[in-house]
Amino acid sequence: MTLDTAVPTQLGAYDIVSKIAEGGMGTVYKAKNRNTGEIVAVKVIAPATAKNPILLQRFEREFVAAKVLDHPNVVKALDYSGALPHPFLVMEFVDGLSIGQRIEQRGAYPEAEAVRLISQVCDGLQRAHKQGLVHRDVKPDNILVTREGVAKLTDMGLVKEVEGDLNLTRTGRGLGTPHYMAPEQFRNAKTVDVRGDIYSLGATLYAMITGVIPFDNASPLDCWMKKIRNEFPAPKELNPAISERVDWAIRRAMSAEPSQRPNSCREFVEDLTGQSRAAAPPAAAPKPDAAPAADVWYLVYRDENNQPHTVKGSTENIRMALRERRLGDPTGIVVSRSKTGQFVPLQNTPEFRDLVVTPTPMPVPGARAGGHDETSDYGAPVAPSGRGRERAPTSGRFAAPMPLPPPLPAPGPREGSRARTATPAASANETAHYSYDKSDERRPRRDKHARDEKKPFNWTPVLLGVVGILVVVIGVLLAMKK
Repeated sequence: MTLDTAVPTQLGAYDIVSKIAEGGMGTVYKAKNRNTGEIVAVKVIAPATAKNPILLQRFEREFVAAKVLDHPNVVKALDYSGALPHPFLVMEFVDGLSIGQRIEQRGAYPEAEAVRLISQVCDGLQRAHKQGLVHRDVKPDNILVTREGVAKLTDMGLVKEVEGDLNLTRTGRGLGTPHYMAPEQFRNAKTVDVRGDIYSLGATLYAMITGVIPFDNASPLDCWMKKIRNEFPAPKELNPAISERVDWAIRRAMSAEPSQRPNSCREFVEDLTGQSRAAAPPAAAPKPDAAPAADVWYLVYRDENNQPHTVKGSTENIRMALRERRLGDPTGIVVSRSKTGQFVPLQNTPEFRDLVVTPTPMPVPGARAGGHDETSDYGAPVAPSGRGRERAPTSGRFAAPMPLPPPLPAPGPREGSRARTATPAASANETAHYSYDKSDERRPRRDKHARDEKKPFNWTPVLLGVVGILVVVIGVLLAMKK
């Protein structure tokens, strides 16, 4: 492969071998360390770009961030030189394709393989988040997969320090790739937190299992508008073979409102697998004759009289009961693996979270015509109370739940106003639906006429007229007598 004539064949202790890829910040080359013989990847930024001090600082920060993140699922940073005219960054060489290249060549991944790879990326990104770093540009092209099937996250050029951004990102500027970045990042990349990376992970997995780029063929503005309205086909619509759980986990991660997404990469993986990531493997392998651990849960729910009851069952039995709504409002249910252990809400338990937490609902075609949506600070539709949001996590031993207050009655319309009326909620976790009927404008007037028709005849004017006539007659009679 021919080399770019603008780049010398040697950079420091490295001999350039061939071009690998070209991106926004620079070009990546395959190179060899003359001293050790190690094959590496060298990323070089163009001389014109290197003259920009902000971009040069961002390039150097990419090295610092990758150097700090010593993790098997993050491409290692080995060396850096900021000398002009060719500043360069030396990284671990990954002999394999990016996920983006793999999708272009072979289409969608099998679900199990996609979940396995994205879980590895989550492990590396979880480490970054713990160290106060946000990637801000997670996408298929920035995930390399070795020949052994190990996923490695790369391109840390847009990494943001949670506590301070070094003023490398101007307020109001969105950086990243529009198809994969979170909607809040369009307005201001400085405000993005770990949940922005969660969105990008969900969008990346979306492309992996459907073979379709989310929000493809849309301009950046259209892309943002669709993101804040959740206007994208559900993964299962594009690939019916996708499981319900993975479809739900992706839609939750891609919720327009950050508060409705998982709070961490670990929680996102739990959503995908339905298993807790906190569970440590056994210290020793079980004996051949040892019985497998029992799949038992203790669950506390309340009946229609608000009385608590404890039941025991397997994961599948409890999930079936929850689907059939045999246990009432699931948001008030708590579970534990032990009858005397810590009881936690269902939404804090990966095995049942998908039956309690609802992703941001997707719009019904034509439902938005001529109307306005209530929006958040990011422009995302705000979910109605009780839907699509998690309750605050609780801790400690379970105590008997406090009785739930009865639902407030829906206020009726005020006479002569155009106030919307709410229908009573069917249960504590269902949302009242609001409607407005133009016929309400005429109803107060019709009611007024009906009341007027029912009123008794007013005799007061007649009586006053009779009294007046009598006064006149009496006055005439008295005058005649005189």
